[in-house]
Amino acid sequence: MDALEALNTRRSIRAFTPRPVSLDIVRELIRAAMHAPSAGNEQPWHFLIITDREILDKIPDFHPYAGMISESPVSVLVCGDPRQEKHPGMWVQDCAAATQNLLLAAHAKGLGAVWVGVHPREDRIEPLRKLIDLPEVVVPFALIPIGHPAESPESEDRYRPELIHLNKW
Repeated sequence: MDALEALNTRRSIRAFTPRPVSLDIVRELIRAAMHAPSAGNEQPWHFLIITDREILDKIPDFHPYAGMISESPVSVLVCGDPRQEKHPGMWVQDCAAATQNLLLAAHAKGLGAVWVGVHPREDRIEPLRKLIDLPEVVVPFALIPIGHPAESPESEDRYRPELIHLNKW
């Protein structure tokens, strides 16, 4: 799949088959995530692979939009470490770029994934931090359930020329 096809056909997948995803493939997705741009090449991210069913099944107890995690065999938690910043405040954008790369890589590999937001919601950050023993200095940014898709939503053209401006508003 070429880059433009991946960009134009990626959809959020919220239903997964029970088929497992190998850790080698998950590491491949994380490798793609780590190739994202970051301010000053600071790369202020960490990635936690979660396969423990007990951990995964507790997340919907405190995250109202994480119900699909009960079907995913693996999730990746993208975290930011503000101590690694060369440019204060940019870790959020850096982690967002890494998250998008991970989603596109999953799609290119024929997997389904969805971005489940965590940061900046303290009601999601703190319970997740406790559940996985996350150091206080590391911020959970986004949780990405990954699996073999049990749905295939149609792609839609989201191009809207009225949102494009040239030189001035």
